[in-house]
Amino acid sequence: MPHSNYDAILCDIDGCLSPEAPGAMNLAALGKVAAWNRRAREDGDAPRLTLCTGRPLPFTEAMARAVGAFDLPIVCESGVWLLEMDPYRWAMDPQLTPEHLDMARSMQAWVGESFKGVFFEAGKSAAVTVFHRDGPKPLRDEIQPAIKDEIARRGWPLRTAMTWTCVNIEPEFISKGTGIDRLIEQTGLKPDRLAGIGDTMSDVPIRERVAWFACPANADERLKELADYVSEKEEAEGVLEILERLENGAL
Repeated sequence: MPHSNYDAILCDIDGCLSPEAPGAMNLAALGKVAAWNRRAREDGDAPRLTLCTGRPLPFTEAMARAVGAFDLPIVCESGVWLLEMDPYRWAMDPQLTPEHLDMARSMQAWVGESFKGVFFEAGKSAAVTVFHRDGPKPLRDEIQPAIKDEIARRGWPLRTAMTWTCVNIEPEFISKGTGIDRLIEQTGLKPDRLAGIGDTMSDVPIRERVAWFACPANADERLKELADYVSEKEEAEGVLEILERLENGAL
């Protein structure tokens, strides 16, 4: 069987299955990913695709429904949550305490009070995602460095990272990697039988925990250097090309 090398695929959302910036999703491509998952579930002749994302749980659930990711746990909010669609339930990383959640809310309040033009992604529990009405430049030039300094001043176990469009503030001991570790422990999947797909440096933990890793064409050049394969196509079309490569066994 051409799929016998892998039992599951861990796929990021933004920049892979959906655009990084606000824009229409490629619904035709997502339907083909859903068909892949349906075949994996019904016939067992394809590795199941699940999601591993920094996005909050509600958005991730909607994407899981769109691509038929029902069979495996889903990593949400960069490891804060594991979501299961069947049976329908979710669990926060047990390392997180009410104090950690309070830290996230306190940092969000501080950023909102300290900088004009910022706004925040809704739905996050233990992390904060900061946007700016003028785009990423003020975040990169002024706001992220100030956030780092404030975290250091408070001595809190938080980290901050710049993406294409926003700044993430997250618990330093939680990541996509710890979420994948929980997924592996829960399911019994073996890292040497996992594949992964990502587009930014926040997806390095996926790369570190799978046997084969691929990127769409729009990925960060630094991540491309770590990949086993880079698609010629972008975003969801790139994911489909990667799935086709897996299906053909051309690894």
